[in-house]
Formats: sequence, structure tokens, C-alpha cells
Amino acid sequence: MYNILIVTNEMDRMRDVITGLSRQGYSCTACAYADDVITQDVRQYFNLVLIDISSVSQHGDSAWRWFRRIKLRRPLPIIALVSTSTLQVIMAETGIDDFILKPWNMDELSSRITRLLNRADTTEEGKIIKASDLIIDPVKCEVHLGGRLLVLTFKEYEMLKLLATNPGRVFTREALLNEVWGYDYFGGDRTVDVHIRRLRSKIEDSVHSFIETVRNIGYKFKDMPPAA
Repeated sequence: MYNILIVTNEMDRMRDVITGLSRQGYSCTACAYADDVITQDVRQYFNLVLIDISSVSQHGDSAWRWFRRIKLRRPLPIIALVSTSTLQVIMAETGIDDFILKPWNMDELSSRITRLLNRADTTEEGKIIKASDLIIDPVKCEVHLGGRLLVLTFKEYEMLKLLATNPGRVFTREALLNEVWGYDYFGGDRTVDVHIRRLRSKIEDSVHSFIETVRNIGYKFKDMPPAA
């Protein structure tokens, strides 16, 4: 059974969502932003997070601090529940993996949850990937570089895993969008460039270089021998 964490400050409004997901076989835990659920081992207890930001203001709301604390624990898939007034706010939040607009349709929400969970399950089936002293552990969804645990968003992790499991293969920006974001993603391919830049800032330095830009085409992971 999949465990879904639902974060909201308006519990009454979310009861129908919780009931609908429970009927579909999901185990749902709901909490407010101020609750202490985040101190639990998120990796152990939850498979996906729904965060209600349909009434969140653009500046200084505790929801964003709560959201970023989740991301620091593990690159869990996160779906935002939004209204038209907060849509532009989440467009700037690259850590969110998907969103659904109010009024929320349960069939659509269930479909988006299933897609992200299936993708995460596929991620966890593989073996440990090593390139130089970069180590990707698909079972734990962790990435280490030189023995240091890196903090990646879910999309950064998915992109790195895809590239690293296909060293030397060139992926176009469109292919990366399809593989990592899904065919129904409405954004442009500049999203890929932004995520690649942020991913490089976390895994590359003067000593390490893993991702190569293929001009006018896309990106590839450098083919290199694994660490001894």
C-alpha cells in the first residue's frame, strides 16, 4: 500500500480528497504545516506528498518552508494542489513535480499520483550506479559524491539517474522532457536547461565533470570507468 502525506491548513476542505484517495487503496496521513510529522523518517513512511497551496500567498508563507524541509529529507515526488491565484507562484518553485488546479477532479488527481508513483517505483528497482566517486543508490533514492550525501529535488534525481544509466547516449531536450516530466508537460524545453544547470551546480566542480552539453541537441552523461 502506498502512503501519501497530505499537507494542508484547511482540513475540512481536504476531507473529500482524503476520502476519495482512501477508497482507491491509498493510506493517507494529513497534517498542517505547523505539525511535527516532518520530523519522522519521511523516506520510510511516505511515498508521495500532496501539498495544498491553493490559498498560499506569494511571500513568506510557512508552506514554502515546510515544502523545502520535505525536499531536504528525500527527493519524494510532490504534487501541489493550487488555485488560479497561486498558479504563477508554483511555476517558480522547481521542486514541485506536478500540480492540479482547483476544483480538483479525483480521477485526474489519481492519474497523476499513479504516474509519479510508477516512475518512483521504476527508479527503485535498479542497482547502484557508480561513475568515478559519484554513487547513485536507486533503492534509497540517494546520491553521494566523494562520500558526501547530496540534496537533490525529485526531478534532478530522475534526470541524473536517466543520464547516468545511459552513459554516452545523447538525449535531446524533448526526450528528457518526455522521460522525466511526461508527455503532458506543458512547459518549454528551457525547463531542461534550468534543471541541468542546477544539477551541475550540485554534482560538478573543478574536479568532477559528469554531464556534457551536445550543442544544438541536448545532453549526455560522460562514459567513464566506475570507481574502484
